[in-house]
Amino acid sequence: MDNSIASVLAAAQSMSPLEVAAVVFAMAYLLLAVKENVWCWFFALLSTAIYTLLFWDVSLLMESALNVYYMAMAVYGWYSWTRGGANGDDEPHGLTVHGMTGRQHGLVISAIAILTVVSGYLLSEHSTAVWPYIDSFTTWASVITTYLVARKYLQNWIYWIVIDTVSIPLYIDRGLNLTALLFVAYVVISVVGYLKWRDHMLSEGRAIAT
Repeated sequence: MDNSIASVLAAAQSMSPLEVAAVVFAMAYLLLAVKENVWCWFFALLSTAIYTLLFWDVSLLMESALNVYYMAMAVYGWYSWTRGGANGDDEPHGLTVHGMTGRQHGLVISAIAILTVVSGYLLSEHSTAVWPYIDSFTTWASVITTYLVARKYLQNWIYWIVIDTVSIPLYIDRGLNLTALLFVAYVVISVVGYLKWRDHMLSEGRAIAT
């Protein structure tokens, strides 16, 4: 028992203040997103700005680039949730949750697969990136799924469950233990998010689609 406590304390001491801040902001983002609170995008912007630096420092190049994209999407997500858009022209107070079709799922999965193979190969041949194919998968899947969040597609949570599960060993390998723990929590919260958004749709009589 004493050895276990000592190990936990040692791991905590090895975590940088920046990583702790990024994790706190990221948790705030996800919990607010589950509640469909637009302030989630403000915390997303803070967290991803920090993670851009952290991932670059540990040679997860695609993950670092991903977080630059996340910063831009935080701004877009705020706009989309408050102003609506292509799927929200008749919703003056912003988007409501809606479902994806089978065709949309097919397009998303195909795009993720193609981009993963291409960038994974390029990274393995022309960079110092570690775990190039896994890094590429989590990056491109996250790029597309973040857009699904910004457009309030219900099934974004299903994609996040897969992405977050795959990301956990990647972060452990790079010594980002607190971030790995965060992603364990992400998996659980994503399940809750899916159920909460689905119940919201059903309570308003809207079809889940798939």
